[in-house]
Amino acid sequence: MILIPLPHYGFDPTESAVPWDYLTSRGVEIVFATPDGKAAAADERLITGRGFGVFKTFLMANDTAIEACQRMSADTAFKHPISYSEVKVSDYDGLILPGGHDKGMKTYLESSVLQAKIAKFFAEKKIIGAICHGTVLAIRTINPQNQRSVLYDYQTTSLLKMQEMSAYYLTVLWLGDYYRTYPITVEDEVKSGLKSSKQFQSGAFSLRRDSLKNESPAFVTEDRNYLSARWPGDAYTFSKRFYHLLKRVK
Repeated sequence: MILIPLPHYGFDPTESAVPWDYLTSRGVEIVFATPDGKAAAADERLITGRGFGVFKTFLMANDTAIEACQRMSADTAFKHPISYSEVKVSDYDGLILPGGHDKGMKTYLESSVLQAKIAKFFAEKKIIGAICHGTVLAIRTINPQNQRSVLYDYQTTSLLKMQEMSAYYLTVLWLGDYYRTYPITVEDEVKSGLKSSKQFQSGAFSLRRDSLKNESPAFVTEDRNYLSARWPGDAYTFSKRFYHLLKRVK
């Protein structure tokens, strides 16, 4: 059984629904958690493309991901999540931390309750996957044994500064700071919690997104029980690797 925590509003539909779709189609049970046990909602702009103008095709979720998100949103487990405080780490084999950049993500990224649960997932060496802003939640989670980030000595990637700032500059004139969740970029915050910035892996950037049959544009890092990816364009490869890691450990 795998846990996927989400915020009240603003999660990236691709980064949540593609792993859900891939894993559930292979018999893996998924439980969702939100701050208060009420169903979450995806970032509407990433589904409709509203406000993206000529960059709509590049910035919004593709049709396959949107369809997966619609199926996920209709799933009983999604409609009836548990609250962060109700999570019992021992019940789960693993954890997936999706991303999203809307300001609504802060109910997830800043939750001390959720961070305490994540620390236990790491302590118990469960399988953990983080993609895009999900790595921010991981780097903010403190290991109570040494008061350092749980990612302190892990290899990781995250949303790249180049990706975050490119999306910001493309849309800032009409969307303002929509793409800047925080003043510090995701990459810079993640690096700040690592033992060495050399542990951060960027991969070869591509404007193309991966698919179920094509992993060539994607980049995913794996270090022991931890898997990380950069953006929605890595979601299928991330999902496959997470599943293989889960099966290998079990």
